[in-house]
Amino acid sequence: MVRALVGSLLLVAAGSGVFGASVSAAATPTATPLGQIVPAPAKATAGGSAYQITAKTRIRVDDDSRDARRIGDYLAGVLRPSTGYKLPVTDDHARDGIRLELSGKDKGLGAEGYRLTSTGRSVTIVAHAPAGLFHGVQTLRQQLPANVESKSRQSGPWWVAGGTIEDTPRYAWRGAMLDVSRHFFTVDQVKRYIDELALYKVNKLHMHLSDDQGWRIAIDSWPRLATYGGSTQVGGGAGGYYTKAQYKDIVKYAASRYLEVVPEIDMPSHTNAALASYADLNCDGVAPPLYTGTNVGFSSLCVKKDITYKFIDDVVREVAALTPGKYLHIGGDEAHSTSQEDYVAFMAKVQPIVAKYGKTVVGWHQLTGATPAKGAIAQYWGLDSTPAAEKAQVAAAARNGTGLILSPADRTYLDMKYNKDTPLGLNWAGYVEVQRSYDWDPANYLPGAPSSAVRGVEAPMWSETLSTSPQLDYMAFPRLPGVAELGWSPAASHDWNTYKVRLAAQAPRWDALGIGYYKSPQVPWPSA
Repeated sequence: MVRALVGSLLLVAAGSGVFGASVSAAATPTATPLGQIVPAPAKATAGGSAYQITAKTRIRVDDDSRDARRIGDYLAGVLRPSTGYKLPVTDDHARDGIRLELSGKDKGLGAEGYRLTSTGRSVTIVAHAPAGLFHGVQTLRQQLPANVESKSRQSGPWWVAGGTIEDTPRYAWRGAMLDVSRHFFTVDQVKRYIDELALYKVNKLHMHLSDDQGWRIAIDSWPRLATYGGSTQVGGGAGGYYTKAQYKDIVKYAASRYLEVVPEIDMPSHTNAALASYADLNCDGVAPPLYTGTNVGFSSLCVKKDITYKFIDDVVREVAALTPGKYLHIGGDEAHSTSQEDYVAFMAKVQPIVAKYGKTVVGWHQLTGATPAKGAIAQYWGLDSTPAAEKAQVAAAARNGTGLILSPADRTYLDMKYNKDTPLGLNWAGYVEVQRSYDWDPANYLPGAPSSAVRGVEAPMWSETLSTSPQLDYMAFPRLPGVAELGWSPAASHDWNTYKVRLAAQAPRWDALGIGYYKSPQVPWPSA
């Protein structure tokens, strides 16, 4: 028997069928079986009558909760175009309709969990905190027919299978990284990606804001970083950067979808855009030309210059002030032009600067080759074939208290080609098909690292070959939902054979949302 039927994921049919006695399964052919969503919920117990959204449905929220009202308005915005119904958001206390409740009594649901109960009279989502209520709304979306995502009126009917889902995440860090440095993406393009992430309960947006090819955020104390360092991109295009107002707009929009933005300023390498902008940051005082290629590891801040740390202090101060989240990512990977001695000294000076401005350090796993600050998090991006000594170094840091985010490149890097015929992406980490991306366990992936050190998973999207939203979509889907499931769903639910069926059922939803995707032969996609 597959593991999906073991442990905390319980898909229990009650009575005469999934939809109970009063509404038969035959009468509701478009209702998604309860819990057959992505990510898989921790527990789903099917039974009783299904609920139908009709022209009479109201979305009812707590009258004293601004958060519940906002989430209700968001849900109405999703449902109104396709159903054609008014779906007023109201704070009256009737017991029918779609009910969104924040409950101080349900502490067991934690910061992100929820309970969804569907009966013939209502669908009720209860959460202890607003993020949980929002995640419950994403579950409700997926329980409805896929064409509910359409921006034009559809015929329905709009059934939600009867029963109860009680759901909490496995990991607190369920991230996706977007590289806006190799190619620049506009505010609207980033918002589109945020909406796609939110559907799968991703809660961290890691923004790679600086690299050799472009600096993408305005820094008042060093203005040429953006105006000159941000003026190009891979291939020599126009590039671009976010004003402070635009960055704050992205942060606010992400927060409305319960994603925390984690800004990354990569250092000491991946810094050519900064070095080209200010000659004094170079050891020889000579600014290199702007760079539009794709090589790595050739640039380095001048570790022994005092101005380097004035520069870093200013940048961290300004970025931290714009970012309400807890974390600031300092990169630290591929510092091939920095000696190990200088690298260690550099990190010893930089990490306290991050703490000075109230943020927790995150760095790529090479940070463990220095001395990670107390509470720091290392993001592992190695491969199955990474040398054992390098893995052991990361594991030793984890045993010493450093947290881990797992982003193995040959499993979670969304810019890796699916196969030799994929027209986009790179293949330095190998080809990454859908099953390979999904079929691993974060808890025991890194030998010698305690499972308690694992904070979660993240799916990076590097943009050397990607410059449009359709290209991002094609590389993210269908792999992104699998990484999201690794972060959310209990280990006992992990089973490729059942997952691929649930994944295939997402395809009509992507079609309705205008998301193009790779039709992997490993997945039993529905026929046209």
